[in-house]
Amino acid sequence: MGFFNKITSRMPSLKAILLAILSAILLILAFPDFELWFLAWFALIPLFAALNSQKDSSFASAAVAWIFGTVFYFGTCWWLTFAPITYAGFPALLAYFLLFCATAFVGLYSALFAAVFSLLLRRFGSQGILFAPFLWTAIEFLRLWTSGNFWNSIGYSQAFSPFLVYASFGGVFLVGFFVVLMNAWVFWHLRKLIEKGTDFSLIHPNKLVDTVKNIDFKLSNFTDPKSGFFVIYETIYTVIPFFFFLGLTLFISDYLVKAPLPFENSANANVVAVQPNVPMSGLNRSKWRSLRERQARLAETALAKPNFLGVARRQAKIDALPEDLEKRTRFYEELALESFKNDQTTVILPESPMNFQYAEDPEFRAFIKDFASRNSVSVLFNSAEPDARREYGYFNSAVLVNEAGEKVIQYDKIYLLPFGEFVPLPEPLAQFVPTMVGRFSPGEEYDLLPFGDAKAGIMICFESHFPSLAREYVRGGADVLIEMTNDGYLGNTSVLRQHLASATFRAVETNRPVIRVTNVGITAY
Repeated sequence: MGFFNKITSRMPSLKAILLAILSAILLILAFPDFELWFLAWFALIPLFAALNSQKDSSFASAAVAWIFGTVFYFGTCWWLTFAPITYAGFPALLAYFLLFCATAFVGLYSALFAAVFSLLLRRFGSQGILFAPFLWTAIEFLRLWTSGNFWNSIGYSQAFSPFLVYASFGGVFLVGFFVVLMNAWVFWHLRKLIEKGTDFSLIHPNKLVDTVKNIDFKLSNFTDPKSGFFVIYETIYTVIPFFFFLGLTLFISDYLVKAPLPFENSANANVVAVQPNVPMSGLNRSKWRSLRERQARLAETALAKPNFLGVARRQAKIDALPEDLEKRTRFYEELALESFKNDQTTVILPESPMNFQYAEDPEFRAFIKDFASRNSVSVLFNSAEPDARREYGYFNSAVLVNEAGEKVIQYDKIYLLPFGEFVPLPEPLAQFVPTMVGRFSPGEEYDLLPFGDAKAGIMICFESHFPSLAREYVRGGADVLIEMTNDGYLGNTSVLRQHLASATFRAVETNRPVIRVTNVGITAY
C-alpha cells in the first residue's frame, strides 16, 4: 500500500491532464486536414500551464506531456489504421490498439521534453519557460535521430501558411522553433501578469469600451495591475510580437518570390506526370496489362496537349505579347509546342502496386522501349530491381530510360519505410514480423538523374520526409527534386495533405522545385 500511495501521490492533477489534452486537440486542428495553422502559435500555452503547475515533480510533468503526445499523434496519425483494416483484415479494435501502442511510444519523446523542462523551471523559475523552444527542437532532432522519423513535427503545421518562408533559412526545425518560441513568450508574459494580480476582467468584451473610455494616463498606471491602461498595454505587448513576425514574414516572402531560382534561365525540361489511380488490391495479370496500357494512353494524351503555363513563365520578359487574350493564349500554345519539339520530355510514372520489374521482365522492357521510342520521350518509373548482394534481394528503385528505350540510370531507395518495406529488428527476429509492402534492401548512392538540361534527385514516397536527403541531392548539384509516391494504401485521409506538406518543405528548404507524382493522392509542382 505504501508503494501504491507513493505512486499515486506523484500522479498529475486532473486539471493538468485536461490542459494537456486541450493543447493536443488545438495542435491537431493546426495540421491537415483541418489546417487551422494559426492555432499552432498558441496551442502549447495550456500544456505549458499544466507543466508549470506540476514542475515540482518531473514524473508528473512527464506523465502530463506523455498524455499530450499520445493524444496528438493518435489524432494526427489515425490513418495508419486504414491499411490494416482494409487490406489485412484486422479488426478495427485491434488496429486502433496497435496505433495506440505506437503513439504511446512516440509520446515518450514529449515526456522526455517535460521531464527536462521541469528541471529548468525549478532551477530558473519563470525564466526557464524561455528554454522551451531550444529544448523542444533538440527533442525533435533526437526523435529523428533515434527513430528515423519525425512525422508531424510541429513545424509541419505551417506548411500551408506564410511562415513556411522561414524554412529557407533553417528548414522545418527553425519553423517549429519559432512556433514554440511564440507559445513560450505568450505564456511567460501571461504568467507574469497573473502573478501581479492583473484584473483581466477589464478587457472582457462587455467592459472593454468602458475601460478604454476611463483610461487614466497617470505614470503610476503603467505599473498598476488594476488599471485599464496597464491591462490594455500589457495585452497588446503580449501579442504584438506575433503581428510583427507576420509582417516580417510577408516582407521576406515577397522578396523570395521575386528572387530567381539558381537554374531558372539555363535548365529546361518538359514533364508529363501520370496519376493512374491504380487500385491497391485485386490485380491479376490481365488487369495489370490493362492498367499498364491505360498509363501509356494517359501519357500520350498529355503529350498531345502540352501545358503552356511553364513556357509562358519562361517567356514573361517578351515585350511584344498580343494584347488580345485569345491571341495571347494561342501564342503561348505555339511556344509550348515548339518547346516540346526542342526540349527533352520525360514521362514520370509514380510508385504504385504495379510492381514493375524492369531487369527481370523482358516483356515489360519491350513495352517501355516501344513507348519511349514511339513518343521520343524519356520515361522514369518505379521498379523492383534485384540486389546482387543477397539472394532474392530487391531494391525499391526509380529507373530512367531514354528516348531510344535504353536504361540510363537507376536510383535505389535509401530511406525505407519501417514495417512497410523492412523490419527494423535484428535477424532472425525480423523474419517473423510481416511487412505491408515487401522486404527491400536499402540503397546507398545519392544518384542524380539527367532530366533535360537539369539534374534531378529522386525521393520515393516516405523519403520526402527527410530534409537530409534533399539537401544531399542539392549539394551534389540537383536542379530539381522528383517525388514518386503512392498514398493509396492509406486511403482518402489526412495523410494525403500531410505527405504533401513534407514535399512543400523540401522545396522551400532547398530552393528547388519539387515535382510530386502520385498514384493516388495529390500530384503537384
